[in-house]
Amino acid sequence: MIVIRCPYCNEQRTEEELSYGGEANIVRAIEPDTLSDTEWTDYLFMRNNPKGLLQEQWCCAAGCGQWFKIERHTVTHEITEVIRFDQQFSCKKDS
Repeated sequence: MIVIRCPYCNEQRTEEELSYGGEANIVRAIEPDTLSDTEWTDYLFMRNNPKGLLQEQWCCAAGCGQWFKIERHTVTHEITEVIRFDQQFSCKKDS
């Protein structure tokens, strides 16, 4: 079971009380209408699926409702960092 302490309300929540938002730091195109079908498909569907550290976004759905980011090992579920949504991770992970 994944348990995360929300950096906003400081409440510890289980994964049932949170909403998973996928990989963090995916940047949406400023003018999506200018993208080719291939570029739009890549934006919508192409994500990393590493066996190791992944930076993700989660919402404290049963609590304060704020979105935040975590770095989590996808095999062990060890959480190495939890930050507010407007913050940057302490060390940039290698892709």
